[in-house]
Amino acid sequence: MEENLKAFLAENVIKADEIEYVASSRFVGADKKPIPWKIAPITSDENEAIVARCKHKTMVPGTREVKITVDSEEYAAELIVACVKFPNLNTEQLQTSYGAIGAAALVKKMLTPGEYQDLFNAVLEANNFEVGMDEKVTKAKN
Repeated sequence: MEENLKAFLAENVIKADEIEYVASSRFVGADKKPIPWKIAPITSDENEAIVARCKHKTMVPGTREVKITVDSEEYAAELIVACVKFPNLNTEQLQTSYGAIGAAALVKKMLTPGEYQDLFNAVLEANNFEVGMDEKVTKAKN
């Protein structure tokens, strides 16, 4: 029984893999092949912090009640920014190139709406939310 407990100790846990994902076939290297983006999962604590930042309070008309909602578009943008490690969405040169201020605005300018949604699905899958993107995602070999 003691040995099984050791498997749960932080130093013995297998770390979640970074994945590579081709967000768009429009970004190609010198070999004319699409360049994959790198996506790393975040912790549950980091996810909770993102959710907290995306919560908004509104008063329910005619009552004294406060309704708390999570802005799903804001959540998607923040989760993408937190998980995408390459390209570096915080690079000033990249943001200037697209006329964007901030990483969330940049990724929206870089990708078409369909590409953006597919990237979000890949980010969800990287964080073990099942969304069925297996054919587009490959494990990075580190």
